[in-house]
Amino acid sequence: MVNIIEISNLNLPELAVYAELSEGQLLNRHEPEKGLFIAESPKVVLRALDAGYEPVSLLVENRLLTAEDETWEILQKCGDIPVYTAEFDVLTQITGFKLTRGMLCAMHRKPLPSPEEICRSTSRIAILEDVMNPTNVGAIFRSAAALHMDAVLLTPFCSNPLYRRAIRVSMGNVFLIPWTFLDEKYVSWKENGVEYLRSLGFATASMAISDDSVSISDLALKREEKLAIILGTEGDGLSEKTIADSDYTVKIPMSPGVDSLNVAAASAVAFWELTRE
Repeated sequence: MVNIIEISNLNLPELAVYAELSEGQLLNRHEPEKGLFIAESPKVVLRALDAGYEPVSLLVENRLLTAEDETWEILQKCGDIPVYTAEFDVLTQITGFKLTRGMLCAMHRKPLPSPEEICRSTSRIAILEDVMNPTNVGAIFRSAAALHMDAVLLTPFCSNPLYRRAIRVSMGNVFLIPWTFLDEKYVSWKENGVEYLRSLGFATASMAISDDSVSISDLALKREEKLAIILGTEGDGLSEKTIADSDYTVKIPMSPGVDSLNVAAASAVAFWELTRE
């Protein structure tokens, strides 16, 4: 049964998850099992529900409740959780910004699988080394899902894929492609991260420009049965050790006078080229 609650008190403690808690507080590093995230827009919420994420509550512009569309499909999937609703202007006061297509959903995070679980039966994976901008993380996930990548692994200093902006930019594709963090309990990335990937059966390709870089169209890359494509942080790119330890250093040929692409743009080019038959 749908549990619709018309909001009359903007200070309800139940609304703090939408209005007051930071991304760090939602993540809850000290008690991961209590971690939450916010999904925005009906399409993204549906993708999260279909991926098995458990909803806590919904915040919905009341005009959507009269529509015979995906909003009601979502409400039916969510059972009897609280559905807080009000006029657009009231909800804007609560969230501080325009709702994306009139809907937010607070959801429980899932326990993250191990890299070994993620990489089982995969042939093309992306590794993000310290990519800290959630917009770039979201864009990379969108490209990974669209361009036939099997999984994404992130080093500990990366922005979390379930940050609100990362989810929004990915258009919910963070729920469609398997991912996890390369935490210290599995590997020290800075010390032996590339060797760890090799132990999982992957040849490693660092996206960088160096004297011994090979073109992204090099046939040797496509012949690799299992390939990990490593992308570096904004500005500085990959660490020297990561590049030195990798099997390949790979460059994207560019026009004279231009020496790099944004990491999200570079990921799309790399995923397209290195997953083609």
